[in-house]
Amino acid sequence: MTQSTPTSETLGFQTEVKQLLHLMIHSLYSNKEIFLRELVSNASDASDKLRFEAIDRPELFEGSSDLAIRISIDEAARTLTISDNGIGMTREEAIANLGTIARSGTKEFFSQLTGDKQKDAQLIGQFGVGFYSSFIVADRVSVLSRRAGTAPSEAILWESAGEGEFTIAAAEKATRGTDVVLHLRAEEDEYLTSRRIREILRRYSDHISLPILMKKEEWDAEQSKQVTTDEDETVNQASALWARSKSEVTEEQYKEFYKHVAHDFDEPLAWTHNRVEGRSEYTQLLYVPKRAPFDMWDRNAKHGVKLYVKRVFIMEDAEQLLPGYLRFVRGVIDSADLPLNVSRELLQESRDVKAIREGSTKRVLSMLEDLAENKPEDYAVFWEAFGQVLKEGTGEDAANLERVSKLLRFASTHTGNETQSVSIADYVSRMKEGQDKIYYVTADGYTAASHSPHLEIFRQKGIEVLLLTDRVDEWMLSFLRDFDGRTLVSIAKGGLDLGALADEEEKKQQEEVSENFKPLVERLKTALGERVKDVRVTFRLVDSPACVVVDDNELSPHLLRMLKAAGQEAPASRPILEINPQHALVARVQDVGDAVFADWAEVILDQALLAEGASLEDPTAFVRRVNNLLLAGIAPQASA
Repeated sequence: MTQSTPTSETLGFQTEVKQLLHLMIHSLYSNKEIFLRELVSNASDASDKLRFEAIDRPELFEGSSDLAIRISIDEAARTLTISDNGIGMTREEAIANLGTIARSGTKEFFSQLTGDKQKDAQLIGQFGVGFYSSFIVADRVSVLSRRAGTAPSEAILWESAGEGEFTIAAAEKATRGTDVVLHLRAEEDEYLTSRRIREILRRYSDHISLPILMKKEEWDAEQSKQVTTDEDETVNQASALWARSKSEVTEEQYKEFYKHVAHDFDEPLAWTHNRVEGRSEYTQLLYVPKRAPFDMWDRNAKHGVKLYVKRVFIMEDAEQLLPGYLRFVRGVIDSADLPLNVSRELLQESRDVKAIREGSTKRVLSMLEDLAENKPEDYAVFWEAFGQVLKEGTGEDAANLERVSKLLRFASTHTGNETQSVSIADYVSRMKEGQDKIYYVTADGYTAASHSPHLEIFRQKGIEVLLLTDRVDEWMLSFLRDFDGRTLVSIAKGGLDLGALADEEEKKQQEEVSENFKPLVERLKTALGERVKDVRVTFRLVDSPACVVVDDNELSPHLLRMLKAAGQEAPASRPILEINPQHALVARVQDVGDAVFADWAEVILDQALLAEGASLEDPTAFVRRVNNLLLAGIAPQASA
């Protein structure tokens, strides 16, 4: 930083701002007209903030409460100016808002950039570009701003060419608010024509509730051209879009309003627009995005809808209006009952807010149900982006557990691929005659789940199993215990009970085999000692010699591994070893002598643990035992 004068200084942009400027200029150039949408949106936000602060401090209006946005063109100077009479900025606010990106997850955002202009453009759209989009069309930007309630001499002038630094100096401004002056590049003449600017404003900013003013143009017959008059005219409809009747709003207007309210470049997947009357009166316009924001999993990031009271903006990201598992929803809720000076603390206690939250939750779930039933391809897009978040609803929203559970999707042995496209209702419709349980297996990934030895008997009998591989699944299962009267059962817990799916002849044979293998079971128990809780014969295996399971009331091995990986203390647990009496390896072990039996027992247990996805406590000992057994098997052939 180098100081030029006592009232003017030159400062360097934050590193992330430099990166963002470079990316926008090169990646967003094909869609450069969005700069005007972004600047008008900022001007609208500034006016919303003034309205809110003036609730307690009406003097901030400085005698004029008529808010508007003005667009002016100076062809001679090659400037386009976007002015508002909103809240304005102090020197410190200008440096913070225009020189830095104070957003959590910024580093993660830049780490996701690929260098592919099209993909990066989509990511930048999710991040939000705002003011910095000015530099797509301008080689220099000047910002003159005075915060409401300060003296005219306390205004500031911020200027930059977008090349790494900016200057900020003291200035005079008679009126509150902000003027953003774009000094357009030589090749951007189209933005010096009133017709082009009006076209962009009507396309992208018609929904802005403030009037957007431009000087009226009239045809001058003598000069045979359009001339600018001194009379102002409103370019947009200047009414809150959500307050209009649904019949008055076009699909295109709904989509553009979404881009404004969500700061997203993509169109939404779906939306719902309703006016609710009764005990609580409010209007809701809620959207489901196509893609998750880059900071969806950031605990410090705020997510939620915008709250208005009687069309006066109250707060951004009012998370009390929807449960956490619907934090991907964007939009506006406008209440007719809440006080204008409502705080986040009051929102938590308000009965009206509780009614809005319940009603809005039901509306969003209805929107998702409609999407799932009538637009399955769009729902698949939604599920890929937000499926893991929606699963949180099983534990957060007991009142809507049944509705949420019907919206869940999983991979399964029926589809043969890792796409999560199977609903539990789909599963139930394919259940075998006599099947009364919904079977699932959890694992660290699709490959581990689909290759689990626990699946072998189910594949042989053609019984479908859900493959659960998301980190949230284990938590979800502690709440989602049944569906439509059928219990969800882990195939890796407890003893295998196929009920009516196993015929009486099978059961009789299994009892006989179990009796014959009792001596081997006892030898294994003795050899393995404290490493196992129990050893028993199983008939859930077809191709594998053994597997490990836990009791029904114990945490699954998969969950225990996740707890350890997260640095949390996991309860001590010993597996149950189950052996397959029909496997050749088990048959051979039955006859080996005591000298090598202990090694065989340890190797069979360690193999079962590895197949389960566990890590061995002593992998070196496992390798040594395997080598010894291999050599023992090779030795007779070598001597022969």
